Amino acid sequence: MGKVTGFMEYERIEEGYEAVEKRVKNYKEFVIGLSDEQAKIQGARCMDCGTPFCNSGCPVNNIIPDFNDLVYRNDWSNAIQVLHSTNNFPDFTGRVCPAPCEAACTLNINDDAVGIKSIEHAIIDKAWAQGWVQPQPADVKTGKKVAVVGSGPAGMAAAQQLARAGHAVTVFEKNDTIGGLLRFGIPDFKFDKSHIDRRVKQMEAEGVVFKTNTMVGELPKGSKVTNWAKETISPEQLKKDFDAVLLAGGAEQSRDLPVPGRDLDGIHFAMEFLPQQNRVNAGGKVKDQIMATGKHVIVIGGGDTGSDCVGTSNRHGAASVTQFEVMPMPPEQENKPLVWPYWPLKLRTSSSHEEGCVREFAISTKEFIGKSGKVTGLKTVHVEFKDGKFVEIPGTEKEYKADLVLLAMGFVSPVATILEGFGVDKDARGNAKASTDFTGGYATSVPKVFAAGDMRRGQSLVVWAIREGRQAARAVDEFLMGSSALPR
Repeated sequence: MGKVTGFMEYERIEEGYEAVEKRVKNYKEFVIGLSDEQAKIQGARCMDCGTPFCNSGCPVNNIIPDFNDLVYRNDWSNAIQVLHSTNNFPDFTGRVCPAPCEAACTLNINDDAVGIKSIEHAIIDKAWAQGWVQPQPADVKTGKKVAVVGSGPAGMAAAQQLARAGHAVTVFEKNDTIGGLLRFGIPDFKFDKSHIDRRVKQMEAEGVVFKTNTMVGELPKGSKVTNWAKETISPEQLKKDFDAVLLAGGAEQSRDLPVPGRDLDGIHFAMEFLPQQNRVNAGGKVKDQIMATGKHVIVIGGGDTGSDCVGTSNRHGAASVTQFEVMPMPPEQENKPLVWPYWPLKLRTSSSHEEGCVREFAISTKEFIGKSGKVTGLKTVHVEFKDGKFVEIPGTEKEYKADLVLLAMGFVSPVATILEGFGVDKDARGNAKASTDFTGGYATSVPKVFAAGDMRRGQSLVVWAIREGRQAARAVDEFLMGSSALPR
């Protein structure tokens, strides 16, 4: 521990934001990272606990006290070595992870947690600036071929690990660029896609082959899942051509809201709306882009995806933005003695909310109303949770004006036809059925076919995807070679 009394001497320092009036005029990242000195002070706050709960709070089990101490000592080159030993892409998690490690920080019991995420962000940005992030190609090739289906964080992490183990890895992506939901689901103002591009270059130098615009299997007729594929390859062909196949696609089947009026124009899934803007930002063209400009926008769903819709709508120049959440408004401050070190239930106000948004809690949409086939509003009612279900509160009915409605209520499962094409068993939630056991983990019911990330666990965080990709890579390597030196 660099400074024994650091946690008593220094306050938590938050990363800064560009002013709202400036950042809503573009789609650029607006977080202002810590300076070297600020990161050093944050590192000094780490208490190097006897039991560092932050390590287990982090899904990839980052060795957090060690890199905090190294930053405090200005040993940045070793800090990135420690960080990369557990996390292939800290440039992703340092920007978009909600930081469950900070919720588990021991200092968080009665003080502000150590700014672990901001330190991680500072380490990886320093590493790229100093040229410390270099390809690590395998010294010896195994002659084994692995197909990875899906190029999101799970697929990318697995592909990089398997390539470094010496396997010939091909990643299949149905869209025209790599990144999956990381590229098309997260707005550029939260996560600039250049961070993916430079990782792709690193991985290509390590031997990974990326095949874009290639659909593995097929989508159901009328699917709203983003698909810009120009060619198709069958699951049977993939199993024939490769020694192992890892299914690592996203949970892209959006949760719908089947109430009267759902078929009106102007009601869209968030994952119709968000990918279009990201594609335009990248210089692509979108026919009939969904725009919020000058419209009264209702976002149904109170999570991160809904927040992303709020931020994008504000950048379009929406007349108003309102966000609905069916759950009651959580407390502004969690009950720490009750929930620590677990992820707390508390009110979370994102940077997008701060840019302009009315938030309504404990509200349910009963009907969409419209005129000439286009949505003009919603009928709502407030609800309360009783006996395991939501019950309407009499006398709380209300109508809201809406020219655009965005459904951001999460995702129910991976696309069923993809799993069915491979013939793998599904669990009760429609995900690929596979365990995370040390032996036989991530293997599906079909020989040599594995599953990881959202495809196996359902919708989740980027950091969970990276964890599962890494662990699945070890399982695949062990299947191919009889043993594995890859970390789990």
